[in-house]
Amino acid sequence: MEQRRNILKGALAGGMLCAAGSGAWAQAAFASRRIVVETRGRGPDLILIPGLASTSAVWRGTADRLGGRYRLHLVSVRGFGDLAPQGNAEGAVMGAVAAEIRRYIAEQRLNRPSIIGHSMGGQLGIRVAADAPGRVARLMTVDSSPFFAALISPQATVGDVEPIAQVAYQAIQFLGDDALRARGQEMGLELGGATDALFGTMGWQGGDRKVLAQSLYEVMTIDLRRRLADITAPVTVVYGWSTDQNSPRSRTDTLFRGAYANLPRPATFEHIEGAEHMVMIDQPARFIAAVNRFLA
Repeated sequence: MEQRRNILKGALAGGMLCAAGSGAWAQAAFASRRIVVETRGRGPDLILIPGLASTSAVWRGTADRLGGRYRLHLVSVRGFGDLAPQGNAEGAVMGAVAAEIRRYIAEQRLNRPSIIGHSMGGQLGIRVAADAPGRVARLMTVDSSPFFAALISPQATVGDVEPIAQVAYQAIQFLGDDALRARGQEMGLELGGATDALFGTMGWQGGDRKVLAQSLYEVMTIDLRRRLADITAPVTVVYGWSTDQNSPRSRTDTLFRGAYANLPRPATFEHIEGAEHMVMIDQPARFIAAVNRFLA
């Protein structure tokens, strides 16, 4: 855990800096009240989208390991981390953010980019690929499900999770992160696999309480499984996995395969042994190997 925090601190302290010889990050010339995009490099376009309460900092290590072979576009959602919420301060978040990513692809004239999205970012990638078939070359979701409750119980419905999502919304907006963590543990609440996966990893960088509360509510209650049928791009699903039968991660193969069963083209599934929710941080070498296979 401490190692993850140190990695995040290094990424944040580095700011716009990057590995030697790979070129500097620059903010894309794209005016948006929903997202910020940093870009660097040349080659095939690759968009990386972070998860709930994370910024582009979580992708720095992955970006550096790609070795300048791609034109990288790192998305951050306004209201996460230190970014002011601007347009995300009112109303629903995820649909509007996905629309801005689609607008970015069109206005920047990206040539059928590949998309990698972690957690909430994976759900955003699903939306983009479903709403713009033919404009996305391929999609990778990282420890992300089209309906997160299905990772807890495949029979779960939106109605089942709605009361828990309401508690989570109120806890974050009015009491803060610590209260949600404590209440979640009291209720046995699992968010994308386990409560600690959300709050105990370096990915949780905080942000505006209202944006965090609304985004978490949407992540928990929106079921995108019906949208999978609209995706024409090949999909790779990456997730943490464990050989320990006492770990919830030992069941992820079955759960993720079930979650993506509605894809018209069967997905490629890559379990990463020894990883928890922050797969790209927990097992960077194994993760980048999966990314290279995905992009080949």
